[in-house]
Amino acid sequence: MNDEPKSALELAMARLKKQDADAGVIEHPLTDQQKSEIAEVRKTYAAKLAQEEILHKSKLVASADFEERAKIDEHYRRDLDRLNHERDRKIEKIRNA
Repeated sequence: MNDEPKSALELAMARLKKQDADAGVIEHPLTDQQKSEIAEVRKTYAAKLAQEEILHKSKLVASADFEERAKIDEHYRRDLDRLNHERDRKIEKIRNA
């Protein structure tokens, strides 16, 4: 074993791994195919999020009414939450496959 002092991060990671082992959690490394599928999902959703941001900004520029701008902001936040949730769900599905 290495006698060098460990950083706080290394100590915390060791404790978490021990907790996982005690709880029966088994670590499964991702395959190359899973990694590429996850990367593709992230890339797709990054593009969708960027598109939503562009549309949101263009709607805000076109609106001068405070209440309408508040509605636009609310729709934007809801769309971002939906897209992030979809992305995370798809990534989790790939990881568990």
